[in-house]
Amino acid sequence: MLNVKVFDMNGSEQGTMELNENIFGVEVNVALLHEAVKNYLANQRHGTQSTLTRTEVRGGGRKPWRQKGTGRARQGSIRAPQWTHGGVALGPKPRSYRYSMNKKAKRLAMKCALSSKVADDQMIVLDSLSFNDMKTKNMVAVLKALKVEDKALIVLPAPDANVVMSARNIPNVKTLYVNTLNVYDIIKYDKFIVTKEAVQKIGEVYV
Repeated sequence: MLNVKVFDMNGSEQGTMELNENIFGVEVNVALLHEAVKNYLANQRHGTQSTLTRTEVRGGGRKPWRQKGTGRARQGSIRAPQWTHGGVALGPKPRSYRYSMNKKAKRLAMKCALSSKVADDQMIVLDSLSFNDMKTKNMVAVLKALKVEDKALIVLPAPDANVVMSARNIPNVKTLYVNTLNVYDIIKYDKFIVTKEAVQKIGEVYV
């Protein structure tokens, strides 16, 4: 049986919560986590980088000098790659870096990431998290009560503008919803702060 402590926003312990061992207690596969992070970062790339080839650089339509008799190497254009201000040979062009992982592998990678937080005692479960207004000091007070001084990822069960806006200006703190959760952010942030309702939703999604 896998249990974690549950806290309120004041940092007081409110009991324990049982976690699904098939989600939060699996053996961590480091190679699979690496593949999932690599896949996530590749899919985030826009692929809009572009360089000009010799046909796209303005000018260079006239042959610089005649083919023979000058003693110099033959040249066809001042926009060839070997010339200053010439085009780029084999440079990057817009392309898609996206590729997909198997669904079972992605699901297992997520379970490994979640399990690693439980195993490292970096998962903090809150009974609830909500504010009456959008103020950074509200979230700062909660983090201070929970003794969180490292990078923290806050996971909510559903959109909550007050919580998101209250955390937005705090360095090294990020908020996500259950349906936007990803392996990269789970591993990147030291503390994994999640509400009880969000834990239940994670259980429903990855069961």
